[in-house]
This record gives sequence, structure tokens and C-alpha cells, in this order.
Amino acid sequence: MKVKCNYCGSLIDETLESCPHCNAPLSGANRVSEKQPKTIEDLKQWYVGHHLPPEEVTRFFIGKDIREPKAFGIYKNEVGDCVVYKNKSTGERAIRYQGSDEAYAVNELYQRLKAEIADQKQARPNPNPAPQPQKKRRKGCFIFVILFVLASLITAIFDNSAPNGYYNYHGQQYYHQGSSWYYYDSNTDDWYKSDDTKTLDKQITDDNASDYRYYYHQGKDFESTTWYDAGQHNNDSDWDNDSDWDSGGDSWDSNDTDWDSDW
Repeated sequence: MKVKCNYCGSLIDETLESCPHCNAPLSGANRVSEKQPKTIEDLKQWYVGHHLPPEEVTRFFIGKDIREPKAFGIYKNEVGDCVVYKNKSTGERAIRYQGSDEAYAVNELYQRLKAEIADQKQARPNPNPAPQPQKKRRKGCFIFVILFVLASLITAIFDNSAPNGYYNYHGQQYYHQGSSWYYYDSNTDDWYKSDDTKTLDKQITDDNASDYRYYYHQGKDFESTTWYDAGQHNNDSDWDNDSDWDSGGDSWDSNDTDWDSDW
């Protein structure tokens, strides 16, 4: 992944510690965890290590050139280039990246996979929570539990909050994180926190947020900003562990994926 040097403006690899053009330090530019996969084999191990369902269920094929409709994947072709692709529901193939930069290619599919995991988790919470020890019930406690369950159901029904991620709403780029919205200013190539969060929540969620969510964006990555560092993760391990899958293979439904977009 390329980032812009804050000093000279050159586009450089985010894994570098300093800019090769002006020697400025880039300690804050790298937004990835040290544990983030850099190779196709690393990504395979990451997939298994996070207990994800079989690839036939998630439709993410790592190291395979799958030609069936509805598939994401990455593989190396006959000349050694890495190819990151998406096969749409029609069978049409969209190439996300093709080139020799394996770390960049892996990161493209890795980010898309993490976004899909987040969407699947939101759509279907863990149906098999760990059993809780039985306790002696009292009448007052029982009533409290009933009220709590009812309140949770009502909240779930009316909670239309948008998932974290990038949005393109009426030509303006946004990033949603937690309870806040941020907007991109192309003039400064930077992100700013919106003071009108409630309005954006209503406008975008009422207008079907999923229609405006996207994975390709122009300009500075929001994840490389201090906004993201402060709000999204305090350490790399917590950020990475968000992708552990504990809901069972049957709860993943790839039919929910937007298979008609390019990415």
C-alpha cells in the first residue's frame, strides 16, 4: 500500500521507516500490524488462525485461480505476477490488482476479507454463546432479565447505525468509525471529523448505507490518520483479533455479499 510523505508529498511504500526521497521519518505512516500477512502463504495461515469457515463458504480463495461466479481470490500467474480478483455473480471477472508487489496484493484481499467479516458479524451475531453457569433465580432478578432482553431486542430492531468503513455519499467521501463520521477534503488531502454526525447518521442510514459503502477510495487512507489510530485500535493485536470468527460455518452467508460491484 502506498502512502503520501507528509514532508515532500512523494508516494512511498507504507512499510518503510523513512522516506527514500527526503529521509523524513515515517513511523506514523504504517497502519498495518506486524502480524498482518505479507505473502499469500501468510494470508493462508491468517485465515486458518482466525477460525474462518471453509473457503467454499466464505468464497475467498487464497492461492487459487477460481473461475466460478461469486468468488474473491489471489494467486500468482505463470509469469509470477500476483493477481487479485473478484468474480461477479454473472461470472464476469474484475481485476483489483495485477503486478509483482505481493505485499500490496495480499493487503488488498486482506482488507476486503476483514470488511466482509465485519459485515457478516453484524448481520448475524454469534448464535452459540458460551454457556453460563446456572444460578438460583429470584423473582426480581427474573423480571430484570425479561426487561433487559426486551430492551435489547428493541435496540437491535431500531439500530440502523452504519458499519465502520468508507462511504461515497453524493460525491463526498466519508469514513464511519464508532459513533463518528469523518469527511475527506481533497484540497488538503486529509480527513476531518464531522460536526454533523446525527444528520449524517440519519441521511446515510435512512438512504440505505450499504448502497454507498465502497472499498476503493482516492486520496489519503483514513486508516493512516490519527483519527483512526485513536478510535479504531489501541494496539495491533486488538485490531487483528476483531477478525476472529466464532459463529460457526453455517452462520456465514455469502449470498449477502455485493457480488455486482467491482470490489
